[in-house]
Amino acid sequence: MAMRVQKPHLLVRAGAVSALTLVTLGGPAPSPGAAAEPELASVSTKALRIAASKEGAPYQWGAQGPDAFDCSGLTLYSYRRAGRALPRTAAQQYRRTEHVSRSARRGGDLVFFHAGSGIYHVGIYAGEDRIWHAPKAGAVVRLERIWSRTVWYGRVR
Repeated sequence: MAMRVQKPHLLVRAGAVSALTLVTLGGPAPSPGAAAEPELASVSTKALRIAASKEGAPYQWGAQGPDAFDCSGLTLYSYRRAGRALPRTAAQQYRRTEHVSRSARRGGDLVFFHAGSGIYHVGIYAGEDRIWHAPKAGAVVRLERIWSRTVWYGRVR
């Protein structure tokens, strides 16, 4: 029976491997201070799962969960449940995150929609150009393709 081994870099990103296991699997030994990256990835992954678990919850302006959300209320709720505090509005959340490029984005990063310098919407990046978000009045929390090129990405630390 063949044993399937995950790629070492995927295990590190998920925070599921020790330095000894990584070296045994043929990966590089982590550098001092690298332990924070897996922890951040696991927080982002958890926030992403929490947002996805709210699929179908109705949009309500100003709502922060657990049964209804507006866009920044969903991101605030998801990250708070994952162990990180965010401010209330999308613009405040953008200012609190580490800004990352489109090519560096990863699951759990926040996606900020903007017109000029004004931020008007936020969602949680789910991969494959999709976000979990609470879109607007009359809609529900859902997974949707990113519809605009005028977005910025932010990583919660």
